[in-house]
Amino acid sequence: MNYKGRDTMREGKLVRDNIPDIIRADGKTPVTRILNREEYLNELDRKLQEEVAEYQADKSLEELADILEVLSAICKARGYSREDLLKVRDEKRRKRGGFEKRIYWSGNE
Repeated sequence: MNYKGRDTMREGKLVRDNIPDIIRADGKTPVTRILNREEYLNELDRKLQEEVAEYQADKSLEELADILEVLSAICKARGYSREDLLKVRDEKRRKRGGFEKRIYWSGNE
């Protein structure tokens, strides 16, 4: 099984840790390298955009889980914990609310 149907890619991308093993199990030889910190942070941002676009295309729970995984990696890479993220989210929710009421704002009169 090819990783998402790709035999070769024109441009590389950040992949999950087990993807090289999955590629090897398919009888292929992955070409990989370890990113430095700056590259990693940039690639995490690109990966977040990729995963959001994939979610927008099919609205699946699997794609939402991928977004959450990337957000967790971004937090860790930037020195935050998941708990830090949730604490800030909860504080913003307390002050400004969530999105449960489905309010759509069109401006002011």
